[in-house]
Amino acid sequence: MKYEELFKAFPCIESDEIVLKQIDKADAIDLYAINGNEKLYRYKPGAPRKTLAAVENMIGHYERDFHKKTIIFLGIYLKTEGSKLVGVAEIFDLDKKVNSVTLGYTLNDAYWGRGIATKTTALMVDYLFNTIEVNRIQAFVMPVNEKSKEVLLRNGFVHEGLLRQSQFWTGRGLVDLEVYGLLKEDYQ
Repeated sequence: MKYEELFKAFPCIESDEIVLKQIDKADAIDLYAINGNEKLYRYKPGAPRKTLAAVENMIGHYERDFHKKTIIFLGIYLKTEGSKLVGVAEIFDLDKKVNSVTLGYTLNDAYWGRGIATKTTALMVDYLFNTIEVNRIQAFVMPVNEKSKEVLLRNGFVHEGLLRQSQFWTGRGLVDLEVYGLLKEDYQ
């Protein structure tokens, strides 16, 4: 894994339709539409942010966490929408010994069903395997989140099992999570 390459500067990953890049304070209103939406928190830990100020504070935390080399939050921007922020992609749980990372994504529900999560995942997978040279990428999904499981399967991930009561999520307690994995040898 090219760990230092990953944290040299915020990655900017592009396709014809999508750009994954650092979230800017100018995107606070679009980010609030995502992180203030209770519907999205059915499938992720935490609770919706109640104010725009709380979301603006999150943007500072994203930069702090990047510099601490613990997690990378990238905005999902649509070129077809004037580079509008429509979601957040995450790269975390970096394990140098195993040469693996975990990825995640959250998409504004107004953009569900358009293939954006699938294309975003494909961009992250390509970047992580071919630029950062990880060996394993994994993702954790709540069993009820059928759409997210479909995104992973369309990108070649393999359902590896159910982790019962494996994490504590604020406001929800212990949750079951399904794990999906993709190895570089399977990707090529």
